[in-house]
Amino acid sequence: MNGGAVLHPFPSPEWVSAYETAINGSDEYRSASTEWTHGSVALVMPAAPALGMPDDLAILLDLDRGVCRTAKLVKRSDAQQAPFILTAEYRYWKQILKKELGPIAGIMQRKVALQGSLPIVVRFIKSAEALVDAATRVPTRFLDEGA
Repeated sequence: MNGGAVLHPFPSPEWVSAYETAINGSDEYRSASTEWTHGSVALVMPAAPALGMPDDLAILLDLDRGVCRTAKLVKRSDAQQAPFILTAEYRYWKQILKKELGPIAGIMQRKVALQGSLPIVVRFIKSAEALVDAATRVPTRFLDEGA
């Protein structure tokens, strides 16, 4: 599938680091997000002990004007100050990363909870799609799929 590239477990610090690189390598994201000045975005996953995720985790993206300044895997409590927080169960993040569920569709279907301004998110739908697209370029091993 990925030509022997190392698969990064999702979520993990290695996956998040590769994701930051993918975002910053995306011309599509850069051009769709030049006016993004609305701060950080947190992608939150509630604990899934059965998958080996005993605690709530978040991927905190420091986004500004088409650049991801930093991407970190943090505890949920460390992401609560982000202006935009998207929370979804692991299975829905997996569907989003596999492009089986769009982020906005996920919000509308209540599979993804949004804290933050929906009108701003909708205005930046191309940014959201480009962020998903960048994530799909990270060689990923899902926790429920084994090695």
